[in-house]
Amino acid sequence: MTDTRFISKWHPTVLALIACLTVSLSGCAYYSFTGASIPEHLSTVAIPLVDDNTVSTVTGLDDELTRLLIDRFVRQTRLNLETTESDADALLTVVITRYTNQPTSVSGQEQATRNRITIAAEVTYTDQTDSSELIGRSFSAFEEYDPFDPAQEETAAFAALEKIADDVFTAATSNW
Repeated sequence: MTDTRFISKWHPTVLALIACLTVSLSGCAYYSFTGASIPEHLSTVAIPLVDDNTVSTVTGLDDELTRLLIDRFVRQTRLNLETTESDADALLTVVITRYTNQPTSVSGQEQATRNRITIAAEVTYTDQTDSSELIGRSFSAFEEYDPFDPAQEETAAFAALEKIADDVFTAATSNW
């Protein structure tokens, strides 16, 4: 048996809460529940292949960062990917400008026991509908790895790229 006094007592409160949420969310015309917000007039984004201007032992940094950025901007927002740069409402261009691999910890025999990969990328994010630059800055990230396992360098490099992609996405979608 259901106690109808409990339901009727809280029913107006629940309705008021739902009404408040509905009104407050209706004002967020370009808010996404991932926390990403973009201007309402932007519906497409072009993300050309990232340029890698570094010399590193890890191949595919450009492909991986491009993939990570497309994943974030297309899957976590309402933006659609446009393959023709000039037809896109927004354009995200990225150049990897630095790749360093340096020891951070050395053993008593003067042998590296930890290495740090640092990657920097120059990012330009442009609203092409009104010709304004939304982002124009450098992002960098690092990750450490065990130099005794050569496969870990690539894993560390890709983890640093993941951090850069997250930072670029946050910067591009949180300033509205």
